[in-house]
Amino acid sequence: MANLQDIRRRIRSVKSIQQITNAMDMVATSRLRRAKEAANNNRPYAEKTAEVIRSVAAVATDVTHPLLEQHAEGKRLILVMAADKGLAGAYSSNALKMAMTLVEDKANTEIIAVGRKARDFFKNRAFHIISERVGISERPQAVHAQKLAAAVIEAFEAGGIKEVYMVYTRFVSAITCVPEIIKLLPFEAPEEGDGHHIQTQYIYEPNAEEVLGALLPQYLFTTIYAALLQSAASELSSRMNAMSNATDNAGELIGKLDLYYNKVRQAGITNEINEIVGGAEALK
Repeated sequence: MANLQDIRRRIRSVKSIQQITNAMDMVATSRLRRAKEAANNNRPYAEKTAEVIRSVAAVATDVTHPLLEQHAEGKRLILVMAADKGLAGAYSSNALKMAMTLVEDKANTEIIAVGRKARDFFKNRAFHIISERVGISERPQAVHAQKLAAAVIEAFEAGGIKEVYMVYTRFVSAITCVPEIIKLLPFEAPEEGDGHHIQTQYIYEPNAEEVLGALLPQYLFTTIYAALLQSAASELSSRMNAMSNATDNAGELIGKLDLYYNKVRQAGITNEINEIVGGAEALK
């Protein structure tokens, strides 16, 4: 049976951990509100931008553009978004598992990693990481999305990449976030009859090729920026839930340790009383 000093030391240790997890819970909760607003405010713009670009590309069938080219051979590029820090439950691991489903051959896969968890995961497995962005997972900005979009376009236009996928985590609610996969390149317009094709005649100025040339990079930027905001909200909600659960579990453990402490203390007192009574009886 543990002595009282060991139990008191354990109780102090658990209380210290509880204070840390409670503080992290409050920080994540305060940041989540802003991240959630940013993600929700950006969503209509990102969806409308994608809708417009798809509808324009669907009717401009005779236009050629580097981002529309189908490459017969090449590697698969995966843009993976995970957390910079841990203590966020299964947020990063779920995104990384989803990314691994896209890997057919390590030698023919290249990675753009967002977040230290994604970078370290693929670096430890000897994947080729062509670009990485760390320190931005909780507070992404538009400039980060621009740099990521530029890296994707540069890699694809160089000719060594066959297709580009993005793995991010979509924020549903404070308790639910879902990892998803989006195919970024080559850009594919919806075909007639799939429910997204819009029969609209456009007048291009100066011409369709230049219009799409400006719209397609903007589509990549908008899609990546929306995914960064969604992932940031998902990371903070996952951390908030994980730290809240850890704080509650610490409280339960402290209660059990207090009860155990009192039992050990009472047992010690009882033993001392029995020794005194036994000694007194021996002297009679």
